[in-house]
Amino acid sequence: MMKLYKLLSFSFLIATLTSCTFTENIYINDNGTGKFSVDMDGSSLMAMAGDQMSEQMGADAKKNIDTTFTFKQLFEQKKDSIVKLSPEAQKELKKLENFVVNSKMNAEKKEFLMTLSTDFKNVNELQDILQTISTLQKLEGGAGANPLGSNFADNGSKLNYTYDGKKFSRKAVIDQQKLAAKAKDTAADMSKMIFASSNYILKYHFPKKIKKVSNPAALFSEDRKTITIQYSFTDYMENPDKLNFDVEFEK
Repeated sequence: MMKLYKLLSFSFLIATLTSCTFTENIYINDNGTGKFSVDMDGSSLMAMAGDQMSEQMGADAKKNIDTTFTFKQLFEQKKDSIVKLSPEAQKELKKLENFVVNSKMNAEKKEFLMTLSTDFKNVNELQDILQTISTLQKLEGGAGANPLGSNFADNGSKLNYTYDGKKFSRKAVIDQQKLAAKAKDTAADMSKMIFASSNYILKYHFPKKIKKVSNPAALFSEDRKTITIQYSFTDYMENPDKLNFDVEFEK
């Protein structure tokens, strides 16, 4: 089987080479616990990857893959590289330990799917998983595997979730200094071109009926307990606060 780090690096290579759909799912239970996941669909690359994919993955490109592993297992493989990172970067990676990664690749069906998921006791525990992944890419070989550099998906913001049974909030606070530095990145133009054809979808499931949502683009499920909001990935990267919204629930 392909080494875990090689598989994860290739998954994010797919994300940067073609249009992808990222779906951020949150399932909240009555007691505030729940499950968080980010699903990445890179199947469009499978239809046109051809020789390029074979060069990246070698013999593994010809195999069907359906594998599940934890970041904790991955970090064990890369422990020698992790100790070379700054204390801040190591702390960021620590947040990923309980995440489970499931990857499926089927060349015949032109399918490539990856899910990063974890359970939580409170939504306040959650952070922006894609930004944290950008820290992972700083490990040996990570930046080289990514044509957009080691800061892919780092949108220069701090994301917070809150839920108290009456209201839910998703709020990204922008770090203007980091955003300005990213704007000067030499890969910025290439990034914009790729991100323009990718989507970032929020799909949140609540235990109560929703009274109102501050974002007028929100779509409701029939039972009004789930909302779906679709953005361009450009918004996620360049205007992360555009994805902010509040939800109020019926009593």
